[in-house]
Amino acid sequence: MYKLLLCVRYLQTRYLAFICIVSVMLGVATLIVVNAVMSGFSTKLKDRLHGVLSDIIIDTDRMDGFDITDTSGKSLTPDQIIQKIKDSPAGPKIEAITPTIEVFAILQFNFRGQMLTKPVRLIGIDPEGRASVGGFSEYLVRQHGDPKPSFELTPEALKQHEHNRLQRERLSALEVPNVPMPKGIVSDPNAIPEPDENTMKKDMPVAKLHGIIPGFTLAHFRYRTADGVVVEEAALKPGDDVTIFTVGGLPGAEGARMRPVYGTFLVTDYLKTEMSEYDQSFVYVPLDQLQQLRTMEGRCTAFQIKLKNYEADKLVVADALREIFDPRSGARVATWEEHQGSLLTAIEVEKSILNILLFMIVGVAGFSILAIFTMIVSEKYRDIGIMKSLGASNFGVMSIFVGYGFLLGTVGCCLGTAMGLWITDNINEIEMFLTKVSGKQVFPRDVYYFKEIPTNIEISSLIYVNIGAIAIATVFGLLPAWRASRLHPVRALRFE
Repeated sequence: MYKLLLCVRYLQTRYLAFICIVSVMLGVATLIVVNAVMSGFSTKLKDRLHGVLSDIIIDTDRMDGFDITDTSGKSLTPDQIIQKIKDSPAGPKIEAITPTIEVFAILQFNFRGQMLTKPVRLIGIDPEGRASVGGFSEYLVRQHGDPKPSFELTPEALKQHEHNRLQRERLSALEVPNVPMPKGIVSDPNAIPEPDENTMKKDMPVAKLHGIIPGFTLAHFRYRTADGVVVEEAALKPGDDVTIFTVGGLPGAEGARMRPVYGTFLVTDYLKTEMSEYDQSFVYVPLDQLQQLRTMEGRCTAFQIKLKNYEADKLVVADALREIFDPRSGARVATWEEHQGSLLTAIEVEKSILNILLFMIVGVAGFSILAIFTMIVSEKYRDIGIMKSLGASNFGVMSIFVGYGFLLGTVGCCLGTAMGLWITDNINEIEMFLTKVSGKQVFPRDVYYFKEIPTNIEISSLIYVNIGAIAIATVFGLLPAWRASRLHPVRALRFE
């Protein structure tokens, strides 16, 4: 009992103990805040990656899509492949599956009288099917959260398209000689036709207008004015027309040869994932139109799959799908985590290294405890001698200082945890205050595309930080405690 009373008394009367408590408190609070912010960014990034990629991805590098045949040697269509997947052992564990075509392309459009070209990743999808596997409709700007998104053009988009057409006609009032299309270029038969006299006749059928959904960053320009205000200007408005150039095969004897093809589409919506890698490169078009443009009717290059229970069934389903899609044919089956393995691993390694470096702050608190305890032992020679002469054992004296270190670590951890949780909960208010005081934006939202700093508090992280800090405070008190326990009472009281 006397050990606890002495520990509490030293804790209340020694000002040096306050320094130890503050050191532990700041170290614990720093670790909690940094872990919460990094976990917030990591969680947000994983949500974006998981949403865009779905649970399991099956893809191939073959430009003409999967080469899976039945018993008669006839190539299977995407619907037949999907049915084969559903009939496999993996079928009952799959909630939704949809085919896609993914290919690199060049996007061309007119902006302020200049023709701009950008490399993009062209993805042909069935919008309802893609929404069923997740990660699509929740990132659309106009059709946000719509369970049945589409490429249909709104009345406003059609009005913008008509406005652009009339403007081009006014600018092309002078006769311009027709330039023949270079040989080898195949036009999309369903693309928007070039305006001529016949199209102005009322009895002519109106060409079908195909929609396209580009990434938000791809369709907008962001710049900072002289006043420091960030302005976001739409380079592609709904109803504006764009031209897509890619490669496709031709039917007939030359079917194996790849040739450049192009098609014209109208912007109908934007994809905004708040990740620049996707928002500045992804472009979605109707699957059937891309199949027709690339002469890939009845083929696809990827399948997106959503599982009923991802964590429980991902490995079983992936193994079952590898039995259907032979890796030797160029097909790959991977979970979204395997697909982005290098990026996710880099995030975890960075988080671990940063935790180790920041834990040195708690180590500094441990060295301060070591120095202060050494001073206390030197000052308390007489008191230690009296206690040992009254019957206190070596273990009892050692327990006083070890318990004192444990008590300092516990109080510091409690205060540090409360401080860290408070800062994490109010980090955006603190950031705005610091921005106002310093005049410099601490968290540039135009860089990260986040409205606020993301945070995520993990209970396991709180437990590990507190246990580690208390252990350091206790361990660094062992050496002074051992020296105190080895002190002989006669030598301690010789000069008293």
